[in-house]
Amino acid sequence: MHHSGVVTSSVPAQPFHGYRMSDPEYRRISVALFAAGVATFALLYSTQALLPELATAFSVSAAESTLSLSVTTVGLGIALLVAGPISEVVGRTRLIHLSLAVSALVGVGCALAPGWQALLALRLLQGVTLAGLPAVATAYLREELHPGVQARAAGLYIGGTALGGMTGRLITAGIGEAAGWRWALAAISAVGLFCALAVRILLPASRNFRAAPAQLSHLLGLMRGALSDRALLALYAVGACSMGAFVATYNAMGFRLVSEPFHLGLGAAGLVFLVYPVGTVASTVAGRLADRYSRRAVVPVGCAVFAVGLLLTIPDSVPVVVLGLAVLTGGFFAVHGVASGWVPARAFAGNAAPGPAASLYLFAYYLGSSVFGSLSGQAWSFGAWPAVLTLTLGLVVIVAVLSLLLHRLPSLDARRR
Repeated sequence: MHHSGVVTSSVPAQPFHGYRMSDPEYRRISVALFAAGVATFALLYSTQALLPELATAFSVSAAESTLSLSVTTVGLGIALLVAGPISEVVGRTRLIHLSLAVSALVGVGCALAPGWQALLALRLLQGVTLAGLPAVATAYLREELHPGVQARAAGLYIGGTALGGMTGRLITAGIGEAAGWRWALAAISAVGLFCALAVRILLPASRNFRAAPAQLSHLLGLMRGALSDRALLALYAVGACSMGAFVATYNAMGFRLVSEPFHLGLGAAGLVFLVYPVGTVASTVAGRLADRYSRRAVVPVGCAVFAVGLLLTIPDSVPVVVLGLAVLTGGFFAVHGVASGWVPARAFAGNAAPGPAASLYLFAYYLGSSVFGSLSGQAWSFGAWPAVLTLTLGLVVIVAVLSLLLHRLPSLDARRR
């Protein structure tokens, strides 16, 4: 077993240039971060499939029920601003292990929440504790893997987050309908604890991490560096708008499928999340294509696929709607999988700290989730699916414009970062 901890700044006897695909450590890292992605995003989205159930159980509106997800992403986004710089001091693996274990335990508390306000408070806390993994995952990959396999591994990690999102929604939808929301959240917490144990066993300790000075002025300087590049700023906006469109779609879809003309049960409506493996495949394939052709070439294609999927959700036909969700899920995860790995690579090439840059990307990403996820509930109440579609298509158009801007900005190295 490899034990995590802060790696000192001593120079190794032989330079370490990162694990390659032929190394067993590469496979251990891939499996560990895949499992970590599953746990984090199963816990994060554990209430999304339960929104109609929570609205009924606590006598709150559709818009109010989305707060059970929005407060979590708000807590996560704010904590990311702190977790990224902290990881530059305490190390990547230590933060990952702590985040996974504590988040699963908070999940147990959510299942035992005595009322709506208590549940929201615990979900906010869970968002804070979940920040450890996403804040450092891509920075860890950038440091520990050879440059030639980084985008591919980042795509696999994002694929794990897609599977986690699906797992969380499917388990909670099925158990929620059969035994209630409390047992549903307890089951997801058990999944989180199992994955945390697997990550503890598999994840190698950092070899290329170099601790930064534990000084506030230095950490603030790292954040300023991550805000000084136009390409990074554009990538942050890509994360915010693409995630906003994605979460808004799925938040409102639950209410659409249990309403006229579909009238599906909670469990049946939750089955639409079976399209999530498309995201796992899409992010992995997009990572490979980015390694081969460049990240700049892949992101606009993902935007186009996302838009086509949204248009396919217009008809009142379950098979066509599910097809549309599958297509837009593939498009979203292609965009996010490439963009999230692009941020630390671009930051490193521009002599900015990868950790704070990754944190800022994810802060924007979850800010978009919180803001537009809540707006989706209001859009649904105001104008049903056409209003939701107007919101989401507008966001995807913005992402497409940003991707064209990124294509025109100068590259910092030969790999077109």
